[in-house]
Amino acid sequence: MRLINRHPSRTGGLMLLLLPFVVLLAVYFTGSSMRLAINPDDKLLPSAAQMNEAMKSAAFTEDRRTGEYLLWADTSSSLRRLGIGLVVSSVIALVVAIATGSFPLVSATLSPFITVISMVPPLAVLPILFIVFGLDELSKVVLIVVGITPMIVRDLHARAHEIPAELWVKAQTLGATSWTLILRLVLPQLLPRLLVALRLSLGAAWLFLIAAEAIASTDGLGYRIFLVRRYLSMDLILPYVAWITLLAWLTDELLRRITQWCFPWYGGGVR
Repeated sequence: MRLINRHPSRTGGLMLLLLPFVVLLAVYFTGSSMRLAINPDDKLLPSAAQMNEAMKSAAFTEDRRTGEYLLWADTSSSLRRLGIGLVVSSVIALVVAIATGSFPLVSATLSPFITVISMVPPLAVLPILFIVFGLDELSKVVLIVVGITPMIVRDLHARAHEIPAELWVKAQTLGATSWTLILRLVLPQLLPRLLVALRLSLGAAWLFLIAAEAIASTDGLGYRIFLVRRYLSMDLILPYVAWITLLAWLTDELLRRITQWCFPWYGGGVR
């Protein structure tokens, strides 16, 4: 049998899935033990025990200054900003994509503009956002919206134009109005694609959130990472990075399951 036609068994698939993570951990802890054996005070590659102590302190010990459990307070702040940014981006992208995908006059007006706007590096306008919206929550949410909305709009716009022309003709032949076409034809096609586009934008959304929190914030996961970096606290930074990765994966998995539950007929999702 050709190698291209070989598929792993269920057990083999699980082992292959875990293999990269096991290799990564083995390489890290081997390097950590070697460095700590030479210099017990080395901070670059902390041991598992050191990271465990740092996370226990962050998650289960009240901060003397604020009285909060830092890990959970930071997580709550970051997830709140991320959630608001994703919701606002979704609403804006869906409305704009419906308009540009359904009405040729709107498409001719906005499509080139959206294409140009999507090329603007969001981090380049971060100082402008801080000047216009201040250093509070609004500027951080706006950065997420500015960063991911144009690409989601372009994705949904492309999906709207993939709807077969015969469907438009048949629906109008049967007497469908513009409003009916939007509700019964365009919207059902765009909603599952919106969830997929959100999944594809999660990495960028986290990037913009961490950047905003690192520059101007008093809480949040990004703020905490950049705060403790001055002390070379890799025993806290690495677990925080792993925690952010886990949160991002859980969000992605939630969106994937929502897509499967709400739109089981849709086959264009990201696995």
